[in-house]
Amino acid sequence: MLFEFPKVRIDSVKDFAKHYLMIVLSILTALGLEAWIEHAHHQHAAATAGAQIEMEIRTNLTENRTALQQDVAQLKRLDTIRDAVIEDLKAHLPDDVIKQHILAQTRDHFDLNLNFPTLRHEAWDVVVANQSASWIDHDRMQRYSAAYASQRDVIAAMSENTALLMNGTGLVDTIADLSTGDVQPREFLHVISQMAAIHGQTVNNLRLLEKQLEAALPGETSNTTKPAPAA
Repeated sequence: MLFEFPKVRIDSVKDFAKHYLMIVLSILTALGLEAWIEHAHHQHAAATAGAQIEMEIRTNLTENRTALQQDVAQLKRLDTIRDAVIEDLKAHLPDDVIKQHILAQTRDHFDLNLNFPTLRHEAWDVVVANQSASWIDHDRMQRYSAAYASQRDVIAAMSENTALLMNGTGLVDTIADLSTGDVQPREFLHVISQMAAIHGQTVNNLRLLEKQLEAALPGETSNTTKPAPAA
């Protein structure tokens, strides 16, 4: 910042004091104005960053609710099929009879059908990268940070569960057997039980994420509060 002051003749201590006071006041005024401009800029940047983050979280929340609704419906279907197989096995029905029951219940389409939201994070990444996050008030930043941390945790859990299901249960083989009309009841029961367990965990994770995303947004209320049925 460059200051230029008019040259004046100083003939006394009083003149010097006046001149000195004028310089000090000019500097303080300029510094105060600069600080105010910078503060206003930071406030505007924080408001813009907060609006972008909340828009992104709101989009994620909408997608989360849609996926959750679909996963709850699929979990109910899996539980119904699994429970029917258990009842048939408990009744000691012949395997051929149980097989026909399974084929009848899975005729319309049978797969994992696990839905999961995209969970975007670009707005958050930009705010952190350009340091405008430091201008957002502490409480709001804590809520935002918790929401995005929950997203990362849910994505990690989803990846682990899907890998476990695809690699360790014979899901692909079971679906192939169903397409040929040849399925082993007990093997099918093991696979569908694992499928239901994965869906149950995913439903619970999405419900927890929903609450965390809602907590980051003012005026949001939960649509789903009940835990997933025990798989």
